[in-house]
Amino acid sequence: MKTLNQRLSEIKIVPVIAIKDAAKAAKLAEVLCENGLPCAEVTFRTEQAADAIKAMRRAFPDMLIGSGTVLTTAQVDQSIEAGVDFVVSPGFNPTTVKYCQQRNITIIPGINNPSLVEQAIKMGLDTVKFFPAEPSGGTAMLKSLAAVYPVSFMPTGGINPSNVNDYLSIPSVLACGGTWMIPNDLIDNEQWDELAILIREVASIIA
Repeated sequence: MKTLNQRLSEIKIVPVIAIKDAAKAAKLAEVLCENGLPCAEVTFRTEQAADAIKAMRRAFPDMLIGSGTVLTTAQVDQSIEAGVDFVVSPGFNPTTVKYCQQRNITIIPGINNPSLVEQAIKMGLDTVKFFPAEPSGGTAMLKSLAAVYPVSFMPTGGINPSNVNDYLSIPSVLACGGTWMIPNDLIDNEQWDELAILIREVASIIA
């Protein structure tokens, strides 16, 4: 059985999704899986997040699904109940990290400086989210962190087709998170064919 890091390194791009209507989640999962990105980070930026994750998990049991923008232990509980494979937080909150460890669910917390990486390592973590990537110094900053710390990174924030391969070329980067291939208006309007085109373009970039 593959580890989470192995699965992330194979997929390379994690679509970050804020879904407003959970009834559309299963179809969105289908479009992702059928067009080369069998993964989603569903953020708790909407009230429909947990229900959307549940719908995706029912429809595609083998899909790699994470919850994002997790800020509270209650959201950790909702994530686990919904069936996520991992949890992502925008920052490094020791309380949330400890709770995920107690609940035996992998958390990838956000960091953007050496002190936070050291806190993550102290708590036994070996994978962190570099966020917000571009405003925090981009690949130059990430390379500086990677040169010092024996951890893996999932940069997110300002990643797009023009720079994604710059990040992926850094050996310690497992995958990049991004929103550009999942525009909210296309989901809202159920423009699945247009979404499929964007997703295939991403898959071709990283092939």
